[in-house]
Amino acid sequence: MSAASPEPGPLGIFGGTFDPIHIGHLRLAQEAHEALRLSHVSFVPAGQPPHRGAPRSRAADRLAMVRLATAGNPAFTVDDSEVFAQGKSYTALTLERLRAALGPQRPLVLILGADAFQGLPTWHRWRDILQLAHVAVANRPGYAPQGHRRPGALSPELDAVCSDHMGNDPGAVRESPAGRIVPFDMTPLAISASQVRSLIQAGHSARYLLPDPVLDYIERHHLYRGT
Repeated sequence: MSAASPEPGPLGIFGGTFDPIHIGHLRLAQEAHEALRLSHVSFVPAGQPPHRGAPRSRAADRLAMVRLATAGNPAFTVDDSEVFAQGKSYTALTLERLRAALGPQRPLVLILGADAFQGLPTWHRWRDILQLAHVAVANRPGYAPQGHRRPGALSPELDAVCSDHMGNDPGAVRESPAGRIVPFDMTPLAISASQVRSLIQAGHSARYLLPDPVLDYIERHHLYRGT
């Protein structure tokens, strides 16, 4: 299913390796959908993630798991373009592709966790991202990236960008196509894909950390069993 939706409201963009997708990913997307009043959240699995080593599972398997995990939620769509694209999955290029498909006026909202947001200055063409989309930062309640953070938590260049673009109203993403940084609170869930992989590799159950169809897929295809 394509990320291009006829809905006029803001479209959430949630990229990641999803190796594998887990309950934490799904809950973050659901809370972003509600807090920011998004028309949809589009999951964009990376084909070749640029900021980490090679994924443990094939892109086709990760895409299949994302489709299984999101199938029951009408607010979620899946964009497979990065899985089949040539080259690394740079966010700026993804957003340029979506802008070309959806036009200049549709609000796009890039959904990031607080840790990913702190690393934003290391991303390819990171300053262009705010020309193409808003950035929504998911935080534990009370830990917004500006005003409620520890001093020095952000790099000086990112701190300066926050000063120019930060907004406290999640509804601001509906007022323009791009350019705002908006924090929103999320339920803290201490789940990571690396934790899930380690459990499975050690022969332990990852049930209730993943949707059952994803866990069944992993077991059926013997994923994450090797060293």
